[in-house]
Amino acid sequence: MYIGRFVVVAPGIGAYRVSSRSFPNRQVVDRDGTLTVSPTPDAPPTENPYISYNCVRAVETPSGKRLAAVGNGSHVDPIAEKLEIGYPERDALAEPLLALDYEKDDYDTPRIAAVIGPDAATIGTVRRDALLVETVSEPTIVATYEIDSPDAHSLEATTASEAATEVLTASFEHPVCAAGVTVDDGGVDVALDNGAADTTDA
Repeated sequence: MYIGRFVVVAPGIGAYRVSSRSFPNRQVVDRDGTLTVSPTPDAPPTENPYISYNCVRAVETPSGKRLAAVGNGSHVDPIAEKLEIGYPERDALAEPLLALDYEKDDYDTPRIAAVIGPDAATIGTVRRDALLVETVSEPTIVATYEIDSPDAHSLEATTASEAATEVLTASFEHPVCAAGVTVDDGGVDVALDNGAADTTDA
């Protein structure tokens, strides 16, 4: 089954996977703790605005709380920025999703995102017909296609690296690359898995 890009989160841990039939030449790159989806060096030129974006950003709130913002597009940055100025997780997630809305491509692709803290996780999506935001206590998935509402999903990983690999190797079709993140009182740890074309040193 092809479900497109997806996020899986639980309190303290999460992962994001790029799945694509149209743009497989992408990778996740670690830029000083921010994970960015970008074209591989051999990717053909494109003007598609949804190809490159930050997919994981570590955040410290004004009260010193550590969080991570995760998602499938440019909305990750305003979510992180709202958390950094003290917005509650639910509001920081909902406002940018509502403001930026679903992607205006041929498929009306939903935007998906999550905020992960040490003891809580909030997951959301904005589709053509709905904005859904939920606080979850167990592993939960939301995807751009098929699973476009938050739903229970297994996540056995305990580290960021394991989370990235677990979602990359999940049985959904057309995997491209993945990012993982863990959040605890000590901070945010990120990892990536680009499969056979791993570029962890990029």
